[in-house]
Amino acid sequence: RLLQAFRVDVIREEGDSLEFDMVGIDAAIANAFRRILLAEVPTMAVEKVFVYNNTSIVQDEILAHRLGLIPIRADPRLFEYRNQGDQEGTEIDTLQFQLKIKCSRNPQAAKESSDPDELYCNHKVYSKHMTWVPLGNQTDLFPDADFRPVHDDILIALLRPGQEIDVLMHCVKGIGKDHAKFSPVATASYRLLPDITLLKPIEDEAAETLQKCFSPGVIEIQNIKGKKVARVANARLDTFSREVFRHEGLKNLVRLARVRNHYIFSVESTGILPPDVLVSEAIKILMGKCQRFLNELDSVPME
Repeated sequence: RLLQAFRVDVIREEGDSLEFDMVGIDAAIANAFRRILLAEVPTMAVEKVFVYNNTSIVQDEILAHRLGLIPIRADPRLFEYRNQGDQEGTEIDTLQFQLKIKCSRNPQAAKESSDPDELYCNHKVYSKHMTWVPLGNQTDLFPDADFRPVHDDILIALLRPGQEIDVLMHCVKGIGKDHAKFSPVATASYRLLPDITLLKPIEDEAAETLQKCFSPGVIEIQNIKGKKVARVANARLDTFSREVFRHEGLKNLVRLARVRNHYIFSVESTGILPPDVLVSEAIKILMGKCQRFLNELDSVPME
C-alpha cells in the first residue's frame, strides 16, 4: 500500500544543490538513502602522496592530509577499486597528479612594497597548480578527460623565496565509510514536512503577530471584508521554531504537526558528481543491497 503511494518530487536543483521530496516511505528507508549518500557512494581522492621535496613550513603529513581533502573532478564509475596490498597503481584504478612549484622573488617589485603578492612569485600554492599525469594508456582511454580539482582556488600552502614543494599524488576510488575524504556530499539531510493548522480564524493584530512567529512566507495575511485574516501559505518554509507558543492568546489557536511519511531531502554535492547522479547512484546501491539480501535468503535451505 505504501509503495503504491510512493513518489519523488524534485523541488529545486541549482548547481551542486538539490532539494526533493520523498513521499510515502518509511523513516528507515529515508535514513538508508541519507547514510548511503554520506558513506557508500564512491569517489576518487588522493590516497598516497610521494614527497620528493618539501621545504615549506607545512609538514609532509599535514600537506598529504590537505591534498587528500581536495575534491577531484573525476567520474568514479570509470575506475575500479585498487586491490588491497597493491603499491603500484595501474591505469584502471589510479589517477596521478603532480604538484611542483617553487617560490622566488619578483625582480619587478617596488622597493618600498610590503605586499607578498607583489614581492614574491608563486608564494601561494593553489589546487590549480595540480596537474594530471596520465598513467599507462590513460591518454587513449580518456581522450576527452579533464581530470583536475573541482575548485582551482583551494589554498594548499604558503611559500617564501627558496621554498619549494615537489610531490606526486595517487588518487584511488573509495567510499566515505573508509575515510571522509571519499564522501561525495558536503551535506545530505532530510526533515519531515511541517503541517500547520489554524484552529480558529485569526484576525487583525493577532494575525500580524502570528505572521511574525513563523519564517517569512509561511503565513500570509489576506484582506477579507476590510479585516486582516491570517492563512497558512507555505508550511514547508517553517523551521519549527515554536515561537507561537510564547504568545498566550495564540498558542491554543494553532496546531503544529509533521506529515509522517513526507520527507524533504537536501543534498549538496562537493562538485565531483551532480547531486541528481549521486541520488540515482544511492538508489542503485540500495537496490544492490536488497538483491544480495534476497539472494542470501534464497540460498539458505528452509527447515
